[in-house]
Amino acid sequence: MQDLSATYLFDPLCGWCYGASPMLDRLRLAGIDVRPLPTGLFSGAGAREMDAAFAAYAWSNDQRIERLSGQPFSEDYRSKVLNKTGSLFDSGAATLAITAAGLADHRKRFDALRLIQHARYVTGLDITGMDVLSNLLASAGLSEAARILNEGAGDLLEANRQLVTEGQDLFHRHGANGVPALVIERNGHQRLLDASALFGSYDNLMAHLKAA
Repeated sequence: MQDLSATYLFDPLCGWCYGASPMLDRLRLAGIDVRPLPTGLFSGAGAREMDAAFAAYAWSNDQRIERLSGQPFSEDYRSKVLNKTGSLFDSGAATLAITAAGLADHRKRFDALRLIQHARYVTGLDITGMDVLSNLLASAGLSEAARILNEGAGDLLEANRQLVTEGQDLFHRHGANGVPALVIERNGHQRLLDASALFGSYDNLMAHLKAA
């Protein structure tokens, strides 16, 4: 599998991306170079304010993800995030934090993504605020990323814009219908992997990759 690499298209507020995390970790442990790219799917025009109907829909969906993946969605998340009056469903700040973490090494984007996902879905933190995000990064040893995020310099904003644009271009080029999406590259050729492969068995996923 040394001739194979992958680009992982995600959004930090995507529950299905959180559910796919264990399988992505296994791919990386197997030595496959997986490059994470944010899509900005739930930021900008894709952001919205939470309400009771959307919270109920999200929780129902999250329970399905938990059954398929084993990833936990806590009651703290349900009560403090989903059912918090006036809370936002906006991944813009979290995406910026992930970009800050990976400026020098794209693999650090995975570290920041896992940190943010756990903070939201397990601890029940509102990860739409810069203060929460910078504290998370600093507490996990990503102090330089926290500093960069707090400064909000133009270089960070431009790097984030470029990453999201690249992620969106790849998303549309391959006709992805949502995230998570995994674009496999081998010998200069790219192919979109069916996202369902990220929620089956590891052997089944490896069979898909070998057939790419």
